[in-house]
Amino acid sequence: MLDRLFRRRREARAVADFYLTIAAQARLPGFYRDLGVPDTLDGRFDMVVLHVFLVMRRLKGQGAAAADRSRLLFEAMIDHFEKSLMEQGVGDSGVGRRIKTMARGIAGRIEVYDRALADDNAAALEVALDNNVYGTASDVPPHRLAAMAAYVRREAAGLEAQPLESLMAGEVRFGPPPGAGAD
Repeated sequence: MLDRLFRRRREARAVADFYLTIAAQARLPGFYRDLGVPDTLDGRFDMVVLHVFLVMRRLKGQGAAAADRSRLLFEAMIDHFEKSLMEQGVGDSGVGRRIKTMARGIAGRIEVYDRALADDNAAALEVALDNNVYGTASDVPPHRLAAMAAYVRREAAGLEAQPLESLMAGEVRFGPPPGAGAD
């Protein structure tokens, strides 16, 4: 029984570390500096959700262990957001309500991104990114949206090429954010 408890704790710690690796990619300065993602709580939230979605998409349909890893990854992201809200001083009574709102928003984003990538619909992906990643920005230059959409497609393909065993071991490789060029 203790072995099972310690195994669950080790797995939870491994998934939390996996989440932090993914979140580190989402925080790279190039997204904010070169691609104009708003360097705000909302912009950073959406970049983390986007990158976690990409990994969850890769794990989808890969068996029970991968489904479990995907669920734990989602839970680690939610836990991280909950801790962030508490650190910002949101009272205990408001955290649950905000987390539910965040979870609904995340589910919507996942659905829209997944549909756009499944249909290989460049316009739909750019609209989804404009509404979410750039949701608080006004007048996003088309070349930045195109560059972000190309990055998302590139990373989705790159994750497909990564061995499932690596992802299950908490190893993930992302490419660098693209430079968006001059405005």
